[in-house]
Amino acid sequence: QVQLVESGGGLVRTGGSLTLSCAASGDTFNTYAMAWFRQAPGKERKFAARITWQTGIQDYSDYAMRRFIISRDGAKNTAYLKMDDLKPDDTAVYYCALTPRVQTGFRSPDTWEYWGQGTQVTVSS
Repeated sequence: QVQLVESGGGLVRTGGSLTLSCAASGDTFNTYAMAWFRQAPGKERKFAARITWQTGIQDYSDYAMRRFIISRDGAKNTAYLKMDDLKPDDTAVYYCALTPRVQTGFRSPDTWEYWGQGTQVTVSS
């Protein structure tokens, strides 16, 4: 079992920045990748970014490209999402996810095994 705890959300003005953290604990030694998704009220959960744990390969959604950066610290078992130039459309609950398995279709929430409880990000205009 793996437990994920997100932190770092909050209220920020348009154009501002936030860095989210996701601390993993439990059976993390087999981690293949971690990711961030977001879900706005009444909308589906959408992929933001992924990083493979051993090689550090990063993938981004179109909306996250050039504004968000995903990273990880293996010693702390923690993944981060640095978000710059935030816009009101970025308002959502941001979720961290982890999988121990090699994936196909990683942009779908269905391919991720473990989830955090989410952290709210609100961007005011």
